[in-house]
Amino acid sequence: MLEPINVSLASLNIMTLAPMLIAIVGALVILCIDLFKGGLHKSLYVMVSLLFLLLDLGAIIDFGNGFLKNGTVLGMFDVMLIDGLAIMAQIIIVVGSMLFIPLALTSKRFHEYNYPEYFALFLFMIAGFQFMVASDNLIMIFIGLETASLALYTLIALHNRSKSFEAAVKYFTMGALAAGFFAFGSMIFYAITGSVEINQIALALAKDEYANIGFVLIAVVFLLAAIGFKISMVPFHTWTPDVYEGSSAALAGYMSIVPKIAGFVVAMRLFEFLVHSGVVWLQVVLYVAVVVTMTASNIWALVQSDVKRMLAYSSISHAGFVMAAILIGTTQSNSGLFLYWALFSFTNLGAFTMLWVNRQKNLLPGQSSDHPYEKFAGMVKTMPMAAVVMALFMLSLAGVPPFGLFWGKMYMIGSAVTGGYTVLALIMALNSAIAAYYYLKLIVFMFMKEPMPGYEQGYLLNASLSLKTIIGIAAVGTIFAVFAVNPLLKVITLFVYNSGY
Repeated sequence: MLEPINVSLASLNIMTLAPMLIAIVGALVILCIDLFKGGLHKSLYVMVSLLFLLLDLGAIIDFGNGFLKNGTVLGMFDVMLIDGLAIMAQIIIVVGSMLFIPLALTSKRFHEYNYPEYFALFLFMIAGFQFMVASDNLIMIFIGLETASLALYTLIALHNRSKSFEAAVKYFTMGALAAGFFAFGSMIFYAITGSVEINQIALALAKDEYANIGFVLIAVVFLLAAIGFKISMVPFHTWTPDVYEGSSAALAGYMSIVPKIAGFVVAMRLFEFLVHSGVVWLQVVLYVAVVVTMTASNIWALVQSDVKRMLAYSSISHAGFVMAAILIGTTQSNSGLFLYWALFSFTNLGAFTMLWVNRQKNLLPGQSSDHPYEKFAGMVKTMPMAAVVMALFMLSLAGVPPFGLFWGKMYMIGSAVTGGYTVLALIMALNSAIAAYYYLKLIVFMFMKEPMPGYEQGYLLNASLSLKTIIGIAAVGTIFAVFAVNPLLKVITLFVYNSGY
């Protein structure tokens, strides 16, 4: 007769679940409020969401302090992994979400913000992303991935336009395919190593001296495809422009930031041990994927006639730029990944949010998309302040000094040179130069062309305080990043180094 196994609560370390549970409890509280008292104003749900996100952030920072003193923390039968990568990724996820949520107060036209379910789904989605980054267990990563994805599909569809339904269906279809790839790749790793924990998989493969290299190749291809879908790597990017176009501008900006940092962390945990093990074909595959993603998406962005689609393709290019860090695989490059994405978060969310400033309720005759370049023509005359702020975001995305993203680009290129990837560094610099063209194209339209008939309205003067506040925070972060880069980089490097990456 088998003796019962006694597991103490202390050994489970349930507190490792605290940040995710705070977000889940917040979602349940919103649903309960609506259940007992429906029809309340959306500002209440915004405040409740922000409150729980603030508590979530406090719990993460507390874990961060503990990590610097005591190192990595494991919990729930070693399924939860709270290390430097998990803490930094969760901070970007929660802070990005706190910048997004107040945008619900900016316009009555977007009716989805009147639904309490929208805010509940949003918090469930955040919890899913947090589970993804705070584990090296492939099953837990899969659960977090699907929790976040299912909520995000619904958030897109709630925009309730024909393009929104199309976007949600495309994202759902591609996401289902990615989920299948992830499950199949995980199954192969379990079959050849007997574990679903990435650390144990790495040890088992090293012990066998990669005897099953053929199966490892198949598993990695499936997992790379699955993660490629989530971070929009070419050729798995096809859903991205259509989904961004069908979403509200702010949600598109949010999707370009938060889901991708979760994908980057999973890719870092999964592929870097293989890169360091000298698996040459993986280095070749990652090298090709990074270069093609950067270059092809830049070329596609050059020919776009819609600003939102241009920003969608540019975000794919930035994702390829950042994926180079995982190929390089040094502490410097991994630190550069988080620095780059933190700076990118402010700038890109600000750029997408600015699309609301020049919005219109109905399309004009002959207008095929919501945000053609012609809409921004002569914007300096109709909305001078908006034109200046939008130009600021474009210059930063282009990597023009001294604005925020310039320092992220320089550090990433420097890490490529230091890591021995000189040709890759040249390709990264060349792609930054190509990208400058389509960012400057928008500036030319805003400052050097006459306003087009039907687009003369200026909305920024009547914009709500919350919209102006978010745009202001993004603009200030973009301008004054030069003063924050050095201390921020020191903290990031400390977390990455102590995590063993």
